[in-house]
Amino acid sequence: MDFTKYQNESKQFLLRSANNAPYLFTGLAGEVGEVCSLYAKAVRDNDSGIVTDALYKELGDVLWFVSQIATYYGISLDEIAKMNIHKLTDRMLRNKIGGSGFLLSTRVSMSGK
Repeated sequence: MDFTKYQNESKQFLLRSANNAPYLFTGLAGEVGEVCSLYAKAVRDNDSGIVTDALYKELGDVLWFVSQIATYYGISLDEIAKMNIHKLTDRMLRNKIGGSGFLLSTRVSMSGK
């Protein structure tokens, strides 16, 4: 399934009462928390691994919220994906793919040393 098809099909599940920015953004945060919780449980259980079925479902919920936020603001998921690849390609070409756009060599250790 491509992004445009997903975005078009997924909006049928948005309740009218949920079509507002506060719900969409806090819902996204909640679903990201669910994904993080899967990882936390794996760590708690001595790195037992993340349950794949649960990860699929929670990442799907994250995707749904991202899609609804994009739709709410009139943005195409396909365009978001294209722009993201362009941004990442630009960073890689400039040797600044460290996430923040800064050279990896400019970072200090987490321990402060």
